[in-house]
Amino acid sequence: MIRFLFLRLVLPLLILFFLRAVFRSVFTVLRQSAPRQASRSGSNAQQRDIPPATELKKDPVCGTYVSVATSLTRTVNGSVLHFCSPECRDKYRVA
Repeated sequence: MIRFLFLRLVLPLLILFFLRAVFRSVFTVLRQSAPRQASRSGSNAQQRDIPPATELKKDPVCGTYVSVATSLTRTVNGSVLHFCSPECRDKYRVA
């Protein structure tokens, strides 16, 4: 009875798990090597879309530094203020 269970159930399951682990490791290696070449060209295209680094200005409300290219601006008394979000800009209006 035990020999039957071992030969019919346990041994095939062990072989299945072993083969699954082998195939998984082989396909992982293949998957990691192939996308590197494709992702390099894709990452260059993505980097072109990102604006170059610009000057950082401090948000007068929360104190975070925000890029001049992406900040929200408000001119107050002739000086340009840079805000990180509409919430900070609105809080400065009240203040």
